[in-house]
Amino acid sequence: MQGTRCYDSLKKRRQLPNKSLLLAVFAACVGGTFQYGYNISVINAPTMPKYIQNFINQTWMQRYQTNISQGGLTLLWSTIVSMFTLGGLIGASVGGTLSVKLGRRGTLLANNAFSLTAALLMGLSSTVGSFELLVIGRLLSGMNAGIALCVQPLYLGEIAPTALRGAMGMGTSVFITGGILTGQVMGLKEILGKEEYWPILLSTTCIPAFLQLLILPWFPESPRYLLIDKGDEEGCKKALRQLHGLADSGDALEDIEKEKNNLVGFQAKKPWELFSDRSLRWQLLTIILLNIAQQLNGINAIYFYADYVFRQSGIPMDKIPYATVGTGACECITALTCGMLIECLGRKVLIMGGYVLMSICCVFFTLTLTFQDYSPVFPYLSMVCIFAFILSFGLGPGGVTNILTTELFTQNARPAAFMIAGSVNWLSFFLISMVFPFIVTGLQQYCFLVFLAVCSLVVTYIFFVVPETKNKTFVEIQTQMELELYSYQRPSEMFLKQTFSVMHNTYT
Repeated sequence: MQGTRCYDSLKKRRQLPNKSLLLAVFAACVGGTFQYGYNISVINAPTMPKYIQNFINQTWMQRYQTNISQGGLTLLWSTIVSMFTLGGLIGASVGGTLSVKLGRRGTLLANNAFSLTAALLMGLSSTVGSFELLVIGRLLSGMNAGIALCVQPLYLGEIAPTALRGAMGMGTSVFITGGILTGQVMGLKEILGKEEYWPILLSTTCIPAFLQLLILPWFPESPRYLLIDKGDEEGCKKALRQLHGLADSGDALEDIEKEKNNLVGFQAKKPWELFSDRSLRWQLLTIILLNIAQQLNGINAIYFYADYVFRQSGIPMDKIPYATVGTGACECITALTCGMLIECLGRKVLIMGGYVLMSICCVFFTLTLTFQDYSPVFPYLSMVCIFAFILSFGLGPGGVTNILTTELFTQNARPAAFMIAGSVNWLSFFLISMVFPFIVTGLQQYCFLVFLAVCSLVVTYIFFVVPETKNKTFVEIQTQMELELYSYQRPSEMFLKQTFSVMHNTYT
């Protein structure tokens, strides 16, 4: 039976996508979450910290005729890196509002202004001798990434047919990992990894922005946004015909009309209104916990330890950048695999399975790091654990989290939900970047026991609370969540009624 369902799901997936839909996904992602992954990996290229710190020192010398202190140099470098996180938080906090006012596609197009300005500032920083332009450029790059992470999954989830929503939503994860891999490759010394090229490397973020500006205007706004938010029925029908094809647009229109009828009289919610809405309590708690776990599950620690493990395994220092590219390729391949499996296995199985495998990897990685010096075999086992952990993360948590944020909310609450999810994700990113060095210093290899606890707790929560959303409309998912909430509340209500009844009988 399970095999039949998987076959039917795969058969639907092969029939439904057309070129227009796939090109729309590419256009949205190449200037969206691709930029996020690219900007993370480019600044962390093996030689980039050294080149930029040399530039800061030279600029300081020209201005003040003295070398900058080591503490000041470290502070400026940390500021340049962390500005991306601050910008991401700002972008996430305004992305949902912009998506309501400008539309999903309109926001993605306008968002390129931040990317192009950032590329210009960072590219000119060396020429004009101003490291302040790097700070501003990284802030603007972060704002671009924050808005993209908020709005792009929204757009993908709303243009995709129900049977393909998971696969199309995986575009977010695929292009993040593709951006990371591209940044790692571009940072190699054979391409733009030489010292004289670092301003050009940082300014290459303009290329995906130009691609999106050239391609995305040829594709329509989200059909759901057109009909539900703007009341443009003709525009919605035209968009559906272009994205889904004439034969399949009727069912999609009927689904959107049902959701619109359920939301008659409701306005787009503000983020703070979600916290006071009892019917959205479990959905909101779910996306908050999953977005926190996405940053605190140990993936950052794995990348931190990768360089050490590669060195312990005997890989020459000049070859380690190529091994690092291998980790990026590993995560990218896993994201693609997840995209092919998600409509067959479902969201719940993939995200739970990913966290279970990550928990197992935490145990083995702790053991291999502990006994690293006992045998030459253990460094290689540690390498296996690194790649297995990255594969596990890409298999579920890396891609499914954003899809669930799309699917657990209806049209009037979805932009606000993405604002909350994005803000939580960026705050967690900032927190782990600040606290992680202290965790590693204090616990060393045993820090993975902390991440083991995080992964195990998330698995437990998903098993008991998160529903399977595969092949369900947004209205059906909302109804299921309300029924589950009612089932959780009902026993407590019955207990209270029985208690009051006993007290009344006793009193009378």
